Amino acid sequence: MSRDHVQSAERSAAEAPPAALTGAETPFLELLARGASADAYEQPVLLARAEGRPAETIGALERAKLLALRVRAELEGRRRREAELSALFETAHDLAGLRDLDAVLKAIVQRARSLLGTDVAYLSLNDPERGDTYMRVTEGSVAARFQQLRLGMGEGLGGLVAQTARPYVTDDYFKDGRFQHTRTIDAGVRDEGLVAILGVPLMLGHHVIGVLFAADRRARVFEREQIALLGSFAALAAAAIDTANLLTETRSALAGLERANEIIRDRSAVIERASDVHDRLAELVLRGGGVHDVAAAVSQVLDGTVEFTEAADTAAAPLEASRAEGHAVRHEDDWIAAVTAGGELLGALVLRGHPGLDPVDQLTLERAAMVTSLLLLARRSAADAEQRVRGELLDDLLDARDRDPRLLRERASRLHADLDSTHVVLAARLDGPAADAEQEAAARRRLGAAASHLAATRHGLAAARDGGTVLLLPLTSGDTATDLARRTARHLGTAVHEPVTVGASAPVRDLAAHPDHVAAGYAEGRRCLEALRLLGRAGDGAAAEDFGFLGLLLAGDRDIAGFVDRTIGQVVAYDERRGTDLVRTLDAYFTCGMSPARTKDALHVHVNTVAQRLERVGRLLGDDWQDPARVLEIQLALRLHRLSAPAQH
Repeated sequence: MSRDHVQSAERSAAEAPPAALTGAETPFLELLARGASADAYEQPVLLARAEGRPAETIGALERAKLLALRVRAELEGRRRREAELSALFETAHDLAGLRDLDAVLKAIVQRARSLLGTDVAYLSLNDPERGDTYMRVTEGSVAARFQQLRLGMGEGLGGLVAQTARPYVTDDYFKDGRFQHTRTIDAGVRDEGLVAILGVPLMLGHHVIGVLFAADRRARVFEREQIALLGSFAALAAAAIDTANLLTETRSALAGLERANEIIRDRSAVIERASDVHDRLAELVLRGGGVHDVAAAVSQVLDGTVEFTEAADTAAAPLEASRAEGHAVRHEDDWIAAVTAGGELLGALVLRGHPGLDPVDQLTLERAAMVTSLLLLARRSAADAEQRVRGELLDDLLDARDRDPRLLRERASRLHADLDSTHVVLAARLDGPAADAEQEAAARRRLGAAASHLAATRHGLAAARDGGTVLLLPLTSGDTATDLARRTARHLGTAVHEPVTVGASAPVRDLAAHPDHVAAGYAEGRRCLEALRLLGRAGDGAAAEDFGFLGLLLAGDRDIAGFVDRTIGQVVAYDERRGTDLVRTLDAYFTCGMSPARTKDALHVHVNTVAQRLERVGRLLGDDWQDPARVLEIQLALRLHRLSAPAQH
């Protein structure tokens, strides 16, 4: 039964004369007691008519029904008002204990949607900076575009509410011409499927700060009580926003006071930190601490990350500014303090990610840079002394002046070197262009320092020699002289930022007993170095074994047997094991101009036999054994093998 019909019936019942209570009220009282729907109240009347009851009885039932419906409507209205008041009370309670503005606004929107029984409820706020309004909270929305809507002032139903500061309701949004439709807003509303929309303003004083909406996806008429209820929720939402703004301002003021208090406390702490860092740095110097120990100590004092960096790895402009001014210089979020000694730039102390630096802390970083320079000078002095000792021992080995094996071993042992292990002698030289003699000398000094550092870390020796550097490095298991040469070239080139060419000797052994092996290995390494430069392989590393038969010309000991074994050793060994004639067949094949037909005549065998033997040779030497470069080496190895074989009687 419709609400208008019920109200009309109630008026008729009110106009009817009062009647004495009869048994007709009983079924309707039961319906009221169990909260039945309005339609159920027709059943007692219909049943009486169906049973043929007297007209007086049916009339009494009709009057009782109308009274019961009026009572039911009154009870529903009171329950609804009670629920609305309860929701408003709960929302006001949430506002009183405001902790999270978003949570309070969401609760307001949820309760408004629930009490009005709408599909969607949402709240928009004005953005003074952008001059528009945006969705702040939605409930029941399913369309992403709708949830992200931004409306220009005066656009859509919300714009009309904001302009007039009055509630507005539309039964059918797309047919309503009272407000300005835009493509963006209409698309969002269409995505959400909304039809009926009610909007009420959020007011702070006389200013509209947003709009609270309730909307349905079907045509609907919003009643006056529902508009008033949504307005009450809007007032609470505005109060929540105002309270949150006041709390934000209060917190900001308190934060300002707290910062001022922190500054006062920090000033006292700065003095204590300055005294603390002075004591720590003094202790580090006295107990022989290193550069990284200084950085770690200053990191703790400054409550940040301090690192020592090489000059080449530091931003050039701020580093040069710090060097010129004698103070730490800010670079983006870092502070850079140059580490210098006598005008020489040794590196920098960098405080990472600490843009706001107190003047006293800046002075602390500068003092730490000064202490770092002193430690670097001390370390350099010690390194220079060790470098001289290593260089002197290697010079003695090269010149073979001291032949006492015991004394050589003792001197090497003090430098953590072992002359009884297998070593490789490497000759290294710079190959970058030098602008003048001064730059060339500086480059050679860098090469010498890098070589000495490499020798110290690898338990080897290094010395300046013949305009370059010579190194004596141990050969580890599984490594080759070629591998070591190439690795050393890369390492030294990276260290000095210029190409460095390295030639290596064959492995040398028993250096304490035979120091002359060092000199012979150095001569071989230099010949290999020159070969690399002549071949245009500057900046590379290689050993004599890399040059094939040219290695015979480079090698000091002319390792003929080694060359023959590397080139045709597998074929020789196969003949010795199987009693075959592969070597003789291979020699005849080259003598006959690599013609199988002439080879079979020279050997007095069938041509298929020659083919089978050559196929076996290919499996032993590899598929490329007939390439021109390999052919030359194989023919030379065959000749050397024939010449070195004992004479046949």
